[in-house]
Amino acid sequence: MKRRAFITLLGGAAAGWPIAARAQQPERVRRIGVLMGWPESDSEARSEFAAFVQELQKLGWADGRNLRIDSRWGMPADPDSMHRFAKELVALQPDLILSQSTPATAALLQQTRTIPVIFAIVADQPCNGDIC
Repeated sequence: MKRRAFITLLGGAAAGWPIAARAQQPERVRRIGVLMGWPESDSEARSEFAAFVQELQKLGWADGRNLRIDSRWGMPADPDSMHRFAKELVALQPDLILSQSTPATAALLQQTRTIPVIFAIVADQPCNGDIC
């Protein structure tokens, strides 16, 4: 066998070793909590959520394979639902939580300061009752 062919063969085999090693070890499933600030029936909010999931898939993250997405859909006019859903999501101990509205973000920040909360849309608004 010629030297060049041997090096090519060896390089090809070596390139496959990390893939084989990863295949033997189960990949850690990451968990993302999502608190949407709109009811699940809201078509725009559902579209935004679908776009988020689609972009994650483009990056190699697939719900059910290496990712678990726990979503809750709140009602903007019902602060109690936001608090309840925020508490539920924090109890699941996700790696991070995505928030999609100011009331949802405020409710999450009242429940945790240790889980990263990433917010997509937040407006500066005056406090109303217990959400500020």
